[in-house]
Amino acid sequence: MASLASDQSWLLNPSIIKQVHQCRRLIQLEFGIKVHLTEEDLVHQLEHFADQSRSTTLPRVWSALKQSVPALAEQVRHSRESTHKMYRGQPVLPEGPAGSPDSASTPRTVIYRGRVVTR
Repeated sequence: MASLASDQSWLLNPSIIKQVHQCRRLIQLEFGIKVHLTEEDLVHQLEHFADQSRSTTLPRVWSALKQSVPALAEQVRHSRESTHKMYRGQPVLPEGPAGSPDSASTPRTVIYRGRVVTR
C-alpha cells in the first residue's frame, strides 16, 4: 500500500490546492465541519459533502477538481465500486437470508440479559 504522502502528491499543485481550500471553506460554511488536509479520507469527505450539499457551488467546484486531477476521479470511482462493508481490513460478507426483507416478517428468538425475547 502506498503511503499517504504519495497518494496526495496532487496537493502540491497551487491551483489544485486553491480549489481544495475553496471546497473546505464551502463545507465549513454549509455544514460547520472543518475538513483537514492531513486526513486520510480527505477525498471521500469532499465527495460526501459535495453530494449532500444544497448549494450549487460546492458540487461545481468538486467536479472541476475531479476533472483537473484524474487520480481523484479514479479514487472516488474505486470507492463507490467497493461498497461492501469492511471490518478490521477484511470485507464483511453480505447478510444471507436473515438480512432479506422476507425474513423481517418472521419472528426470531433472541436471548437478551438471560431472557428469551422474540423479535
